[in-house]
Formats: sequence, C-alpha cells, structure tokens
Amino acid sequence: MHELTQSDIVENLFVFVLASFLGLELIRGVSRLLHTPLMSLTNAISSIAIVGSLLITGRGLSSTTTLLGAAAICCSAINAIGGFMITERILRMFKRRDDGGAARGGH
Repeated sequence: MHELTQSDIVENLFVFVLASFLGLELIRGVSRLLHTPLMSLTNAISSIAIVGSLLITGRGLSSTTTLLGAAAICCSAINAIGGFMITERILRMFKRRDDGGAARGGH
C-alpha cells in the first residue's frame, strides 16, 4: 500500500484549495435569479469532484483506484452537465417568445 508523504499531503491540499476557489468562481458567475444557491453549490462540488477524480485516476496506483476514479469522473460529469442543461432551460424560459405576430399582420 502507498503511504502518504508530507509532500503528497501538501499537493493534495493545494489541489483541494485550488478546486475550491474554482468552484466558488463558478458559483459567482451564475446569476442568483437563475439558480438557487443549492444548485450552484452542487455544480461547483461536481466540478471539484471531477478534478479530484482525474488526479486519482491519473496516478494509476492500482486497477481498483483507476476503476473507481473513472466511475467518479463519469458520475460527476453527468451531474455537472445536467446542471448546465438545467441552466440552459431556465435561460430559455426568460427569452421572449416570437408568437408570429408579424406574420399575422400584427404589431
């Protein structure tokens, strides 16, 4: 089994802090009128999980960690993509609908 050295701990802590700041920036970039804070936080956590999963998978310590890391990447990506799809749907709700008034000789 691989023992964590002080260098590994510092590296993991650095990645965690960097991913946390990235997640916070993602939350700040979304209008509060469009998302609930919970949904924004969920998307940010999924993004952090993707970064962590990529690191775990890339190390290739064992076939089990590689398999679990790949599954985590898949699940987190599905969650993040679903959040962005919902965001797109909400944005479409706020667009004006063209009801064809010009075609009917309307205003």
